[in-house]
Amino acid sequence: MSAPLGLDAADLAAVEALVRGAGTSFYHGMRILPPDRRAAMYGIYAFCRAVDDIADEPGSFAEKRAALDGWRARVAGLAQGEADDPVTRVLAAASLRFGLRRDDFLAVIDGMEMDAQAAIVAPDLATLDLYCDRVAAAVGRLSVRAFGDASEAADRVAHALGRALQFTNILRDLAEDTARGRLYLPREWLDAEAVPHDPAAALAAPGLAPVCARMASLAHEYFRAAEAAMAECDPRAMRPARLMGATYRALLARLERRGWAHPDRPVSLPAWHKVWLVLRHGVG
Repeated sequence: MSAPLGLDAADLAAVEALVRGAGTSFYHGMRILPPDRRAAMYGIYAFCRAVDDIADEPGSFAEKRAALDGWRARVAGLAQGEADDPVTRVLAAASLRFGLRRDDFLAVIDGMEMDAQAAIVAPDLATLDLYCDRVAAAVGRLSVRAFGDASEAADRVAHALGRALQFTNILRDLAEDTARGRLYLPREWLDAEAVPHDPAAALAAPGLAPVCARMASLAHEYFRAAEAAMAECDPRAMRPARLMGATYRALLARLERRGWAHPDRPVSLPAWHKVWLVLRHGVG
């Protein structure tokens, strides 16, 4: 039996080890895919993790920009099959097999550059939407092709689900981000509730709760929009997207039950809940 995507087994093992070691909540969603598509998703995730690490690690913006430009060069070489490491070899094969678009890879890198350039603090709504499109929806556009649906409806799934997941991440990581000098809540909403833009001060502001509730409400709207778009897609191809959506929707519900008065209190899904979601959405 040939290895998935016709790749060397050692390359596939190396990329899967990167994904498994990251402890991502998306790992279970990837595991339910057929081997070729699973390998493609491992490659996409490993790419995203690599460029995200560049943005988050210590170093000057010039150093980070140079490292991100290195990834731009690797992406440019995918169409020609140019690859010199396990991640790019998997991506080259996946791009050829599933029509992964170069512009979506580049959008992810552009989003990471937004984080690398300076701490994002109280962006306006347009900038926040652009950021979410780059770091989340672009990943979704790559993913739906790996899942097996390249339709316009699948791109609408990526648009909506990417934003829903990213908003949930922002709400979950609020305290962690403010400790790093970041605040991803939009300035228009902060100003409406007299919440200061300084991250540490914002975390203690009385008006923070309605801002968080507003973001949670919009996340729910995006989850519903994603579900509506999924109804127009290949149902089998959407299984991983449904699982990811259900996982994050459950996480958002737990965040809402905890409330916004103490955003430093961590919230996560217990292992049994994740297993239940896999059984519910990943089988059949």
